[in-house]
Amino acid sequence: MKRPWLIATLTALCAAPSAAAQEQDHENPFGSLREQAQLQQEWLRLRLDSVLPRLMREYGVQMWVIPMREYNEDPLFKALTAPTTFAARRRTVYVFFDRGSAEGVERIAIGGNSQGGVYDVVRETEEAPDGRPREFWGRDQWQVVARVIRERNPGNIALNISHEHNFADGLSAGEWEQLSEALGPDLLQRVTRAEHLALDYLAIRTPAMDSVYLGMQKLAHHLIARMFSSEVITPGVTTVDDARWWFRQQLGDLGLGTWFQPSVDIQRQGVSFADSTNPVIQRGDVLHCDVGITAFRLNTDTQHMGYVLREGESEPPLGLQAALHNTNRLQDIVLAEMRPGLTGNEVLAAALDAMEEADIDGTIYSHPIGEHGHGAGPLIGLWDRQDGVPGRGDVRLRAGTWFSIELQATTPVSEWDGQRVRMMLEEEAALTPEGEMRWVLRRQEKLHLVR
Repeated sequence: MKRPWLIATLTALCAAPSAAAQEQDHENPFGSLREQAQLQQEWLRLRLDSVLPRLMREYGVQMWVIPMREYNEDPLFKALTAPTTFAARRRTVYVFFDRGSAEGVERIAIGGNSQGGVYDVVRETEEAPDGRPREFWGRDQWQVVARVIRERNPGNIALNISHEHNFADGLSAGEWEQLSEALGPDLLQRVTRAEHLALDYLAIRTPAMDSVYLGMQKLAHHLIARMFSSEVITPGVTTVDDARWWFRQQLGDLGLGTWFQPSVDIQRQGVSFADSTNPVIQRGDVLHCDVGITAFRLNTDTQHMGYVLREGESEPPLGLQAALHNTNRLQDIVLAEMRPGLTGNEVLAAALDAMEEADIDGTIYSHPIGEHGHGAGPLIGLWDRQDGVPGRGDVRLRAGTWFSIELQATTPVSEWDGQRVRMMLEEEAALTPEGEMRWVLRRQEKLHLVR
């Protein structure tokens, strides 16, 4: 369902209005908080109605039990709860029971609330001295959990326990000890692990999210273009910290957040910055940023490159433009190798072979993205693990997921006396439901210029 406020936002982000109009357009880029929450609630219902049943049957899981406590939530928390819920209610235990294709997956919350009507709430109460109901939150709550499970008599009980995958390891030791005691020997024999169920539920996006994520990408590009311009940077005056904090302040002013401190760094001809953490930006510097935006419980991750023109220059040196083009070639190589069914390590190995054949000196360290910046799903390398990532790189790519294509190519630049320059780019891409890789918005193909 398209919303007028979202269409207006995306239209504004595509256009190039006056400075005053831009300020007005970006004052509230994604609608009111109430409108955002309504959209997120729709996404929650869609994922629980369509994605979850399909995955439970694919992995042969009849019951999935996810206990969590206030301020010690499972990594799946934001993908299971309403946007108006900020923490687990004391203890909340979510139980999913597959009654078959005809009746569907039953969704139960033991503790907490219905999360906007998507769960059936089960509570055990006693009468307090003043005559009002009083909820059980200690050992008695575990007896309710055990009763709910015994009444349904599942063939297996999946829990979030994993040695390899952080997103599938949300069951704390304390919760496990109490749950196992409540289950008893018979039900304990049915316990299994839900590693790939948890990963895939987090990773798979609903098509309804696409337009909002596109708007987030446009905003990221818009803010980077402003940051890497004379609006923000005065050569010889502005430091990299000034630029970092400018970006973060823009997000704060827009009512948005980020999942990491924005970074800005520079490369300069003939100069090493190993001992400098906050250099002043000068003419002739190559700029690099790494920034993220958090909105709608989703995250972006973007790296772009810029150049500060020297006096008399109207374009960057050809060698720098060629260096950026080399990184674009590496992006093409990685996207061409990303296909559903392959593991992240298989994609990495094939891409590195193609990179070597293309005579590119580069590094590939791409990752899934979504509710978490470094999201659930297969890793395609780490900057220090170009031989593959055991466990996390053995996960297979799935259609309907998002990736941050993060990598770098290092190229000698003749205008810098052969000095090697790293062009580090990161851009979001979607592995569509049809199994094709495409950029969510577009990639950077020209350096941002500070004139």
